[in-house]
Amino acid sequence: MEASRRFEFPSLLQTPVLVLNANFEPLNVCSLRRAIALVLDGKAEILENGRGEVRTPSRVFPCPSVIRLRYVVRRPPRRLRLTKREILRRDQYTCQYCGRSSPHLTVDHVIPRHRGGKHTWENLVAACPACNRRKGNRTPAEAHMTLLRQPFEPIPTIRYLFGAYLREYAEWRKYLEGW
Repeated sequence: MEASRRFEFPSLLQTPVLVLNANFEPLNVCSLRRAIALVLDGKAEILENGRGEVRTPSRVFPCPSVIRLRYVVRRPPRRLRLTKREILRRDQYTCQYCGRSSPHLTVDHVIPRHRGGKHTWENLVAACPACNRRKGNRTPAEAHMTLLRQPFEPIPTIRYLFGAYLREYAEWRKYLEGW
């Protein structure tokens, strides 16, 4: 029984906490451990505390769900990193040639790289392995295939960035709605 407690404690400290700027703009999500450190250092305040507390032999710490920094953090406009995961997410896990949804998709260069195609948002699409093989090292026109939707760089909206957390953490909704 003692061993099972040891494994539960680190997972509790890894639960996500929403971090807001001083002007209540959503910044990011951090771990509970990092959130407690920010609060103890006086850099943040707790806005939502619905998770109970963390006990140590000498102290008790509240488990925040939402914290707000005491100072404004200035940062450049957000851009999403170009990764396979983000391309699949942008294309809603659907092959952009045949329209089939699948968890087993590949990433295809619309204009092949050996023909000068770049590794950019506008040249990458999700494709099922069959369509990717069929297209091969040709352009879609040469392969007689059409794209369902032109590729684009997604705009990182609040719903896009934090939407996955809203199902599990409903208390975050009121802090994310205005942005």
